[in-house]
Amino acid sequence: MANRQRIYKRISVVFFLAVVVLTVFQRGSINMGPSYELERETRVDSPKRGEPRPTEVSRITEDASPATWNVSNSSCAANLNLTSQEWFMSLEQNFKQFLLYRHCRHFPILINHPEKCKGEVFLLMVIKSVATQHDRREAIRKTWGKELVLDGKRIKTVFLLGKSSHKKEKLNHQKLVEFEDQIYGDILQWDFEDSFFNLTLKETHFLKWFRIYCPSVRYIFKGDDDVFVGIRNILEFLELGDHGKSLFVGDVIVKAKPIRKKENKYYIPEALYNKTHYPPYAGGGGFIMDAALARRLSWVANNLELYPIDDVFLGMCLEVLEVTPIKHMAFKTFGLVKNKESKLNREPCFFKSMIIVHKLLPPELLDIWSLVNSDLVCSQKVEIL
Repeated sequence: MANRQRIYKRISVVFFLAVVVLTVFQRGSINMGPSYELERETRVDSPKRGEPRPTEVSRITEDASPATWNVSNSSCAANLNLTSQEWFMSLEQNFKQFLLYRHCRHFPILINHPEKCKGEVFLLMVIKSVATQHDRREAIRKTWGKELVLDGKRIKTVFLLGKSSHKKEKLNHQKLVEFEDQIYGDILQWDFEDSFFNLTLKETHFLKWFRIYCPSVRYIFKGDDDVFVGIRNILEFLELGDHGKSLFVGDVIVKAKPIRKKENKYYIPEALYNKTHYPPYAGGGGFIMDAALARRLSWVANNLELYPIDDVFLGMCLEVLEVTPIKHMAFKTFGLVKNKESKLNREPCFFKSMIIVHKLLPPELLDIWSLVNSDLVCSQKVEIL
């Protein structure tokens, strides 16, 4: 009997030890999978006490992408804690409004076309627009935004819109946008108001949309709705060699200083950004980026505090990823020549060599496009590609 009890005790001890070992092994194996966290620290000058740190990201977490757009409610209350800060009270009204709602950054999608990215797409043309500028969208559809297969490469087009900011005509504008989309099926629209400061929301929402719906797109062109684009020149540039997965090319501005003149459209108070220079960024008239980089930018943009100038915000995101944008002479986001009155700004032989020229109204775009794609004979093609 005593021997039998000793045997039972030994078996119990062995069983207990086995359970302990198995538990420790399972706990240790929980974190054995790959890490999906990207951690970056950006350099920010020390702000005054209580002031925001607009370019600081302490942790960027890459969660699994949702299978569809997962935001259904746009209600978001103002951050009234700011109203007790002295620096906040000294700001202009538009910056107060921006800061009070800066944390409101996730909005429902009103018009969606995930089928745009179905199958292999070599180049996705993405154009920022607003509800009332249907004439610009129409001109683009007739010219460089026409969807086609060129040299075996599929090119698709989408327009990015928020809601009309016109209070009295908002409902009518929305009906017109919906009717336009029924005809063309190329509009992406979100439930936030279109404004200058909300262009950054348009940037972040597109990047998220792209990450969800576009696994087979190779490159993105993103630009304004008042530009000329040389599609064949884009393809020629992209075919020149292996640009890598971090390609971001455009009319890059280096060591730009924040504008402190209040009457300027791009004025930024020091309370919002107190560094001497912006990071390198591309003029928003138009740029090209690799799709893999766009997906990485989406993670960063989701964590970086919003900034009221969308071009600069994207430059801040690139800085976090340690990606340097490339300047290319075929991107003319400030016109062909500095003198706005110069006839060279409408010389079709110059346009024939460009990737992008800003800025043209619809009649000008239609005229230039017709000339460039006619039997135009130029003495020499500018060697810029």
